[in-house]
Amino acid sequence: MRAVGITAPGGPEVLQLVEREVPQPGPGQVLVRVSHAGVNRPDCLQRAGLYPPPPGASDLPGLEIAGTVVAIGDGADVELLGQRVCALVNGGGYAEYCLAVAGHCLPVPRGLSLAEAAAMPETLFTVWHNVFQRGMVRDGEVLLVHGGTSGIGTMATKLARLFGVTVIVTCGSDDKCTAALDVGANHAINYRTADFVEQVKALTGGKGADVILDVVAGTYTQRNLDCLAIEGRLVTIATLGGPVAEVHMGKLMVRRQTMTGSTLRPRSDAFKTALADDIAQNVWPLVAEGVLRPQMDRSFALAAAADAHRRMEAGEHVGKIVLDLTGED
Repeated sequence: MRAVGITAPGGPEVLQLVEREVPQPGPGQVLVRVSHAGVNRPDCLQRAGLYPPPPGASDLPGLEIAGTVVAIGDGADVELLGQRVCALVNGGGYAEYCLAVAGHCLPVPRGLSLAEAAAMPETLFTVWHNVFQRGMVRDGEVLLVHGGTSGIGTMATKLARLFGVTVIVTCGSDDKCTAALDVGANHAINYRTADFVEQVKALTGGKGADVILDVVAGTYTQRNLDCLAIEGRLVTIATLGGPVAEVHMGKLMVRRQTMTGSTLRPRSDAFKTALADDIAQNVWPLVAEGVLRPQMDRSFALAAAADAHRRMEAGEHVGKIVLDLTGED
């Protein structure tokens, strides 16, 4: 099969087409003939040598796929054979065939394209776990999302709005703020021209956000806490601003705030299966009804994976970038 491999740690140019043997499904696994694969920032980090795959995972990048199940391993549901699915995977998505744990697959309903399906698992699993499970956001509350036009940001906006949550996002330009409002955010703040702490306080009548989904950390951490409501929850899922933060614990205690965070890729197969089951019950009906769709940015051919990474790292995208393998030989 054709795949995109990382020839050495480095820039997008190290992504090169390679030939690999088609993997064979083990117990509880399925083999998917990939139609589309999502492109995510962790792929860029892996390419740069900063985010190695977990033990036992493919060394190929790619954390989400959509396609058709063409083979199953022992213990996997035989009814999956021949089904169109999307799946969260630990790696290997940038290839014509990819292994997935059967429990990490979701059926692709009528009306959802395979390109859209491939754009959902990584962001949907991340948002559901961190905003709804860890952050415990509820209808009537206010959610602040940093990076409002990213794949995570657009999914968090759309999903939270469907559950009756007011969404404030931060973006790096006025054009991005306009795009975020078009996606569905209630308010968008250009963090380059305005203080998001003061803006959030003003938009909430001084109360602050009930939940904050943060991808920056570093010096943003205390600023987040400063515009977090009493009993508010700060959930960190990336550290683009640095992994170390200084926090005023006195303020946190007085305001009874909670800080938490998580990473998804290293979690156990059992955890991801339980998360997939929860999403299947609570979110997937919205997908089947056509109410929830990912915000799509641009598709690239498998051979142009380097260009997909360049677009992501340039910050030009609004929503999800995917690789389209349907035209590949």
